[in-house]
Amino acid sequence: MIIVEIPGRKSIEVHHLVLDFNGTLAIDGKLIDGTKPLLELLSNQLTIHVVTAVTFGTAESELSGINCTLKIISPEMQDMQKESHVFNLGEDHVIAIGNGLNDALMLKCAALGIVVLQKEGASVKTLLSADLVCNNIIDALELLTKPKRISASLRN
Repeated sequence: MIIVEIPGRKSIEVHHLVLDFNGTLAIDGKLIDGTKPLLELLSNQLTIHVVTAVTFGTAESELSGINCTLKIISPEMQDMQKESHVFNLGEDHVIAIGNGLNDALMLKCAALGIVVLQKEGASVKTLLSADLVCNNIIDALELLTKPKRISASLRN
């Protein structure tokens, strides 16, 4: 569990991290360098969920050895499936990270939604659904290891 104290808002007791795979954790189906050690570190405090429609079919092999749950969703209504996953976990205890249009509802539903820009870019709708914007997944995951950075960005 991670506690995120945000001045002017209630504290967030985070139990789950929900991530999109391609465009967020991976580019063109390959895990982004540096994500594995951060995910391993965070898995000591959070339950990590990767939700994907397996665009490139590599998620399972790329995530091998990482303490996370991989949820494969169908290609139809991906946005609603991702939102439902966050809701079922208890959205008040979830941080979600994504970039694509199919991540917008997931980010909006979560207690804290983070959009990453990276090589694939980010949907404007998803950007507007997020609480925070990060240049890349490494920056986003590092925020979770140093929650005071989140507090500084979101304080009133």
